[in-house]
Amino acid sequence: MSLGQNAAITAVGAYVPDEVLSNADLEQMVDTSDDWIRSRTGISERRILKDHPTSFLAIKAAQNLIERSAIDPKTIDLVIVSTATPDMMIAATAAYVASEIGATQAFGYDLQAACSGFLYGMSTASAYVSSGRYKRVLLIGADKMSSIIDYKDRTTCIIFGDGAGAALFEPNDEGLGFMDEHFRSDGVGRQHLHVKAGGSMMPASQETTQNGHHYLRQDGKTVFKLAVSNMSDAAINLMDKNNLTANDIDFFVPHQANQRIIDATAQRTGVDPEKVLSNIVKYGNTTAATLPLILSDFEHRFKKGDNVMFAAFGGGFTWGAAWLKWAYNT
Repeated sequence: MSLGQNAAITAVGAYVPDEVLSNADLEQMVDTSDDWIRSRTGISERRILKDHPTSFLAIKAAQNLIERSAIDPKTIDLVIVSTATPDMMIAATAAYVASEIGATQAFGYDLQAACSGFLYGMSTASAYVSSGRYKRVLLIGADKMSSIIDYKDRTTCIIFGDGAGAALFEPNDEGLGFMDEHFRSDGVGRQHLHVKAGGSMMPASQETTQNGHHYLRQDGKTVFKLAVSNMSDAAINLMDKNNLTANDIDFFVPHQANQRIIDATAQRTGVDPEKVLSNIVKYGNTTAATLPLILSDFEHRFKKGDNVMFAAFGGGFTWGAAWLKWAYNT
């Protein structure tokens, strides 16, 4: 259950680049077709960021949140950036983002859990607020997946896009906000979904570059199967633990990995398809940005008190589900 003081999302923001990479564009790059991509992923297009790093996306999403909520960035205590594509290996992207948005009183750090990054970040942000130590925590999910995608590999290049989303967490005394979670991980999974080179196990070299080891690679069949079973099991476990039924869930917000994964996960949890939110058709899989982009796109549909169930699955493997009571009306 939630800690002594609830932490609620009080504002959201988002940003996606202007440049669109359509299925028709990909037909000119790899052996694929619009019908093949749509039938297997549900994706029609994705956004691509040129000439800028991940921090650009994160800054834009944070600025959008600040503009929409009219908060003073100097009142933000902490900035967390969930990302699998940080600007640099050492310097925290979040620290730079905090400085650039004017959050001069905040500290910042990055959180890496691949596609589960924002979900895990929700737990972290909520814990900070619930502890009473901090009042405002800005959580950003941002990834420039185009920077690690091999556009000759049709198993990955058709799926991923670039984008960022943000959510502000603040104390709530009405019993709303982050309620509970069910998270798990399995280190065996890293052989099925990874970027092999660039870390301490395989430092960058001329050989790793020539062999394409800096690109994302995945075993699609294994990832598909485990994503469906683990995301749905986590959501069901969380509902059972809190005496919730599928009918109690007002909105289901799954990681936007693949429309077939989304549909299969929702079916296993028993949630009404009309309550399942998806925008993968226009963004693709933006990794840590998928959940906050959903929150931004569908914010107008949420009502105060709504039960929102989140689920995600990512490299590592990492996965889980979280239950949140929406805290405001748009």
